[in-house]
Amino acid sequence: MDTTHQISKVEIIPHRIKHGQTRIPNIKNIIAVTSGKGGVGKSTTAINLAISLAQLGIKIGLLDADIYGPSIPTLVGEKDFKPDVIDKCFVPLEKFGIKIISFGFLIAEKQPAIWRGAIVGKALDQLLYDTQWGELDFLIIDMPPGTGDIHLTMCQKMPITAVIAITTPQDIALIDVIKSIEMYKKLDIPCLGIIENMSIHICANCGFAEAIFGEMGAEKIAKDYNLEILVKIPLDISIRQSSDEGNPVRSKETQIAKIYKELSLRVLHQVSLLAKDYSSKIGKINVL
Repeated sequence: MDTTHQISKVEIIPHRIKHGQTRIPNIKNIIAVTSGKGGVGKSTTAINLAISLAQLGIKIGLLDADIYGPSIPTLVGEKDFKPDVIDKCFVPLEKFGIKIISFGFLIAEKQPAIWRGAIVGKALDQLLYDTQWGELDFLIIDMPPGTGDIHLTMCQKMPITAVIAITTPQDIALIDVIKSIEMYKKLDIPCLGIIENMSIHICANCGFAEAIFGEMGAEKIAKDYNLEILVKIPLDISIRQSSDEGNPVRSKETQIAKIYKELSLRVLHQVSLLAKDYSSKIGKINVL
């Protein structure tokens, strides 16, 4: 699929969610960025995807759902940001054209969240439902690693439209990512595709590309689960530098930025293939 063309205007419509769930009226679609594995680049990918979509003129929010290890405050350069509370709702950070809320905004940087799953679930509910998102085309959720109680609670209570799975090529990552894909499959939440992060290493001095984490990892998952490979993102020092500086790669005109733009276009295409939700266009029927 060729998605390199420019998009002048994008109209986003709601897509179907799981039967029995209630749609959040002001949020058309919720996309969860997940892996089941820590350290594969979920947060970095989530923030750059969100910014890339926003630069296409799409209304975007980002929820950092990793209560135990929130990375988004660092990635957006706002470790000291504290959200205002108006009418018992958080006012999200607005930066890079997106609205952002993270548990990391609510506690000190070095303070751990020593909480049980039930309390974490309530905290995530509050971040989702008690934040002044306004009108959003997409809410991107940066999911915590794993496939435990927190994930099950989120999938059962939150109207997630679809997920995106992130992996690295090495077998040790593929094992956990496959478990994550299996979990969402059993919960009847579609997967838009696979992102292979740290696909190859690019030498900063000579530009030599080397597959230091192995090869064909994403291809294995894509073949077994009939999924698209959305993009392959190299292990590039500019991504690490930009992340530590709180200035996401997508805000710069680089080759890496073009990959994130390609990702945003492919995500839009994959979402467009999902079943639509026309419930908002159907009037109420009174039975006498």
